Amino acid sequence: MREQSLTFLQTLVNTPSPVGHEARGQRVWLDYAQQFADETFSDAYGNCVAVLNKGGSPRLMLAGHADEIAMAVNYINDEGYLYVRKMGGVDAAITKAQRVVIHTAKGPIKGVVGNVAPHLMKEEKDSKPPKIQDLFIDIGVPSRKQAEKLVRIGDPITLTDEFELLRNDLAVARAFDNRIGTFAVAETLRLLKESKARLQAEICAVSNVQEEVGLLGARQIAYSLQPDVALVVDVTHATDYPTVSKPQHGDIKVGKGPAITHGGCNHPEVVARIEALAKAHKLPLQHEAMSSTSGTDTDAIFWTRGGIASALISLPNRYMHSPVELVSLKDLEMISVLLSAFATSLKKGEQFKVKI
Repeated sequence: MREQSLTFLQTLVNTPSPVGHEARGQRVWLDYAQQFADETFSDAYGNCVAVLNKGGSPRLMLAGHADEIAMAVNYINDEGYLYVRKMGGVDAAITKAQRVVIHTAKGPIKGVVGNVAPHLMKEEKDSKPPKIQDLFIDIGVPSRKQAEKLVRIGDPITLTDEFELLRNDLAVARAFDNRIGTFAVAETLRLLKESKARLQAEICAVSNVQEEVGLLGARQIAYSLQPDVALVVDVTHATDYPTVSKPQHGDIKVGKGPAITHGGCNHPEVVARIEALAKAHKLPLQHEAMSSTSGTDTDAIFWTRGGIASALISLPNRYMHSPVELVSLKDLEMISVLLSAFATSLKKGEQFKVKI
């Protein structure tokens, strides 16, 4: 990966972007994407758009979500310990004994999620996984009064784990889900701009908000943009590590290329185009099936208005919704190449319809 792109990815992932409080991360994304766009803008809730070849047809929406799972201050007890409410799919069991940051109006406050030492738990024969309401955060104060001078109910909380290269092209971070999607669509703009490709389509790269709590930002921006076709970039579960059942969850490997999803919200003609372009550009594709929903913004986008032809392209991700999400940077780069190829393949006014 080129040095400037890697720096952008690292900055994007390390910038806290808790669901519902994505502004700081969105600023990082806009500052990068605007170099390669004709115009950029944001809407009422912070969905951000960078447009290339404005006025072209069809209108292609390339979307990733900017928010990461987080917690929020829910209660402060008399001794000054904070109790939390989860925002998105937080796993309480792996959140214990982690360092956190509470993002307050006055600035960041450091804290730790308390964990009872094993010496004090020998009496417990059947220890059960904690629930979110069992977690408490120690910010180093002795009373509620002092805690309330620093934090307030509703302040978002994120873990402190940051981007790190593990080995070769493998990287680890707490929030690849789904900063990799917003990275990929911004990089697609760069590839298109630098290639000076003759585009027929208008390209709208989108970094949308609040996916982790209901695909909310995607609903908003898809409704207002009215794209003709949409490609969504998200992570998917890699299943190439111990204890994961491939018969149940499919066979997806890190380092073997992005995954294309079949069925449901994924328009068969759009999927067929992606497969053909991957073959032409010698890009490996993995395949996964979905049942009723994909669990991504694709579910919200494809039924907006009269229906938007959509498809989901996913980056294999080990240990999702943990502080040690692991991905291949080569897989990630392939996604932007594939999106760029799709954009340049679109003919003036082209529409995708199921053949009947």
